[in-house]
Amino acid sequence: MPKKLQTIGFDADDTLWHNERFFVLTQERFADLLRDYAEKDHLAERLIEAERRNIGHYGFGVKGFVLSMIETAIEVTEGRVPASVISDLMAAGRDMLAHPIELLPHAQEAVEAVADTHRVLLITKGDLLHQERKLAQSGLGDLFDGVEIVSDKQPDTYARIFGALPGGAGAAMMVGNSMKSDVVPAIVAGAWGVHVPHDLAWALEHAEPPEAPRFRTLIDLGDLPGLVHEIG
Repeated sequence: MPKKLQTIGFDADDTLWHNERFFVLTQERFADLLRDYAEKDHLAERLIEAERRNIGHYGFGVKGFVLSMIETAIEVTEGRVPASVISDLMAAGRDMLAHPIELLPHAQEAVEAVADTHRVLLITKGDLLHQERKLAQSGLGDLFDGVEIVSDKQPDTYARIFGALPGGAGAAMMVGNSMKSDVVPAIVAGAWGVHVPHDLAWALEHAEPPEAPRFRTLIDLGDLPGLVHEIG
């Protein structure tokens, strides 16, 4: 297995730019709209249950989130949710899809630094059109040698993507904020997994850190170039 790194994969949402905070703000709006029907904590529990059920149908991203909010609103009101609330939820979803992109600290510098010496890929999941728009607005698009927008991130996802490149997964690293989607499956596939925690994390992305020699944690992306140099 090659020791030298040849490929660096980056997650997008909450690794390179802010994302989860828009979901949190919209969920606050959701709780306010349904305050006459359910307590905030109970509503949050029902919503996460709906999201868990619906991932297989709607996938990841804003559209699935909005549909899960609408479904939850119908359930907690026993079908009596006002049409105005449904309209407001749909408007909230459109606002999320249109939010401006704000890069996280050191994101651009980190990608630029490793792109000088390695092949760099963007590997993200979610709605195709939305992810393409965010990448275009980020100003980072020209730095990537390839972009993979996938329906989910499993070990075979990384095995397929990295396996098609020189050095395979053994010469690849995946960098992201999600232990469940970015780190653990990449390590299972044979790559390095680098966790860069974000202050906000979706409950369905929780996973325990792996006990693996190819696992690393960084405070922020500013430390990534040094790690890549250290590994080789």
